[in-house]
Amino acid sequence: IDPNALLQARLFPDMFPLLKQVQVATDFAKSVSARLAGVEVPKLEDNEKSFADLQARIATVLAFIGGLDPAQFDGAATREIVTQAGTPKEKRFSGESYIFNYGLPHFFFHTTTAYAILRHNGVEVGKKDYIGSY
Repeated sequence: IDPNALLQARLFPDMFPLLKQVQVATDFAKSVSARLAGVEVPKLEDNEKSFADLQARIATVLAFIGGLDPAQFDGAATREIVTQAGTPKEKRFSGESYIFNYGLPHFFFHTTTAYAILRHNGVEVGKKDYIGSY
């Protein structure tokens, strides 16, 4: 499979391609974690062009999340979270509502869609690759 073709593959014409699905999934991972920890959301350039670039982005986001102190999440369930999610209308949530009704659904939607694009294009990934072992 041509890597560039796979990065631009999508399930339907009006959906984001694989590259953007990974960018958005990592955006949710970092932004949800940052907001619940009460810290500034780190900015990423969205300039990835290869699988190596996407792997570096994922590593950057995991390092950011791993660097958060568990104490920063004290009171996160009741912390007020305000977003503007790409629209001029702001949304307000409690931390608990934010993670369960907004953050996790969006993260898993884009992660699952990236997985589906890979499978649809013949990449041999399976349920254990997505869920991991437990």
